[in-house]
Amino acid sequence: MEWPSNPAIEVLHERSFKSCDNKLHVHMGAGRFRFGRFEFDAAGLELRREGVPVHLQSQPAQVLSFLVEHADQIVSRDNLRNAIWGDQTFVDFDGGLNFCISQIRSALQDDSTQPAYIRTVPKLGYQFIAPVHRLSSPQQEEARIGHARHAAASRRMAALLLAMAVLAVGAFLTYRFRSVQSANRAPILAVLRFDNVSTDSRLTQFSDSLTDNVVEQLTSQSSGAYRVIGNAKILRLPREQRDLQVIASSLHAGYAVLGQVQTSGAQIRILAHLIRLSDQTHIWVVRMDRPLVDPLNLESEAASKIASELSTRMSADPDKAPSFPSASH
Repeated sequence: MEWPSNPAIEVLHERSFKSCDNKLHVHMGAGRFRFGRFEFDAAGLELRREGVPVHLQSQPAQVLSFLVEHADQIVSRDNLRNAIWGDQTFVDFDGGLNFCISQIRSALQDDSTQPAYIRTVPKLGYQFIAPVHRLSSPQQEEARIGHARHAAASRRMAALLLAMAVLAVGAFLTYRFRSVQSANRAPILAVLRFDNVSTDSRLTQFSDSLTDNVVEQLTSQSSGAYRVIGNAKILRLPREQRDLQVIASSLHAGYAVLGQVQTSGAQIRILAHLIRLSDQTHIWVVRMDRPLVDPLNLESEAASKIASELSTRMSADPDKAPSFPSASH
């Protein structure tokens, strides 16, 4: 439990800790930090809010310095004891640390129940959770500005000499960008794993091979009219785990191929649906019914037929295509 702010308590703790203040400064890191509306000078133990000094006693300021130096890490009470007080002994360390945390929160206008800066991790310690940015020291800043001024003249000369080259390169890159942008406008077609909806588990290998063959055939027949994605992990998920909206958003796909393989006696039926993902409209369906005599030849024949018909649809402005019934039997 952390102590509330109280002037009498502040005086008591200030006196209790004063004897070890000089040693504490030796252990603290140096640097300037920004977090939220605050800036903190670890060397001078000075806290400012939007440039205005905020009163914070030496002991709480040193605790704050240690927490800021270890931002995002959980700092135990023992860590703070060793870092701040070392081997110094005094009465009621827990009360003293609670007082420091309370004073820091008061200075930062932080709420322990909904902290923005210091989070209490029960049984573990404290964690400084606000984003921290290390700032340059005034000496470093002056050196940086001097160096920048010295280099500015050289840069201006170099910029002048490079101006014509940059214009030429810019014109070339603009041309290349427009070419790539035009290519990137080609719709993406995602090919999902063909489902074995029969009770024959041996057809799973056939349906997987058929999927890979369809991806290959569609890619070879695209001629830049569309782009094919067939190897993404999300496309190989089982049927019950698929979400077409997630596929559309994660792969930026506009269209998908959904395939099925099923059997009836000695016959095998292969279905391939071309789906427009924006409204999940069936644009085209390819169906084949064949005897399962030669699986390898059947796989090649089916992939070629599916790719040929779907490629034709994808190359003919599929955004404007209405729904179609099954086209082939």
